[in-house]
Amino acid sequence: MIQHRRIAKTLVSLVVLISCFFSDKSFAQANGQALFSANCASCHAPHKELTGPALAGVEERWGDKKKLYAWIRNNQAFLKTGDKYANELYLRYNKTQMNLFPNLTDPEIDAILAYIKSVPDPKAAGPDTGVQGAAATSGEDNSLVYGILTLVLAVVVLILLQVNSNLKKLSDEKEGQPALEPVPFWRNKVYIAIVAILLFCVGGYLTVKGAIGLGRTKNYQPEQPIYYSHKVHAGTNQISCLYCHGGAQDSKHANIPSVNICMNCHMAINEYTGKDKIYREDGSEVDGTAEIKKLYQYAGFDPNVSKVWDPNKAKPIEWNKVHNLPDHVYFNHSQHIKAGKVQCQTCHGEVQKMGVAYQFAELSMGWCINCHRTTQVQFKDNGFYSIYQKFHDDLKNGKIDSSKGITVEKIGGTECQKCHY
Repeated sequence: MIQHRRIAKTLVSLVVLISCFFSDKSFAQANGQALFSANCASCHAPHKELTGPALAGVEERWGDKKKLYAWIRNNQAFLKTGDKYANELYLRYNKTQMNLFPNLTDPEIDAILAYIKSVPDPKAAGPDTGVQGAAATSGEDNSLVYGILTLVLAVVVLILLQVNSNLKKLSDEKEGQPALEPVPFWRNKVYIAIVAILLFCVGGYLTVKGAIGLGRTKNYQPEQPIYYSHKVHAGTNQISCLYCHGGAQDSKHANIPSVNICMNCHMAINEYTGKDKIYREDGSEVDGTAEIKKLYQYAGFDPNVSKVWDPNKAKPIEWNKVHNLPDHVYFNHSQHIKAGKVQCQTCHGEVQKMGVAYQFAELSMGWCINCHRTTQVQFKDNGFYSIYQKFHDDLKNGKIDSSKGITVEKIGGTECQKCHY
């Protein structure tokens, strides 16, 4: 029996070592992916330009890894060194300030860079299949393969234990020693306990993961009653976001534009004459003129009958809501847009390149808090923050490093009651 236990312990230790060896790469990749999602994904993608540049090949573009580390941790301080590439990058993206990540260590940054290298280029794999396909590609890793391999090795261990037990029995019979009848697998308390623990761990993990994901609808892209292309309006024609969503700078809600807003332009524009064709996410072509006619149906307007539109004949367009926060969460658009000087693309992605709008960020609590911890408040020439006289004095007297500045966290941006009431 003692020999049996020694062999069992040896086999289990061997499996654990093998599992750790094979899963090390998967863990590093998953860790890099988690860090990328938490810190970078709101503005960057591996192979696609968003608010910031695509990150594939970023090490080769910078050349010096120490400079890249310094840029990631505090880009504003690094710009003051006069680095040519950093300043060109800053100007190329309209002087958009990158968030600060002073708490990221070198190994964590290396894990992020390793994950970026591991993401295959979707262009090399084939044509773009839409938002959902791109999201699936960016999150692909080998965790499932290594998990299956670990389970296979565990089964091999159980089989070897059973073989060892049978060999022990034959050996005892040959030597004339009385052999105990082996306990069947399904009645062995040790095996039952191991299986129960494994099921508990797997079930607990899946339950927690599912609970965390409740209410998060990243990449959600509902079909709308009218195919409204943000790429045509905000991109090609460069219509400001605030023209249609004026409430974003004046109130809590960004508001959905009324039919009147649409008809301000489409009283005169009754057909799509753009050079670029419009395509849905499934690859089918959109008839822009037909979509304008749908608008006219909601507006109660027929250009063939009258050139004057009567707003009293209009009915609301039943747009499907894309972004939706829980009822217990307070979010004020005007505070971010007007006081915080936050660009729309920070939370909503590059809307000017989208067809039908979709939810770009996960909008989770952790995602918001991470932004508040790293985003600097623009104190200069901003009357909203004039009440924080102590911070103004500390900056002026050098008590606070001006390169690090004042983050949203320092003015109470991570206090529970700021967002929950």
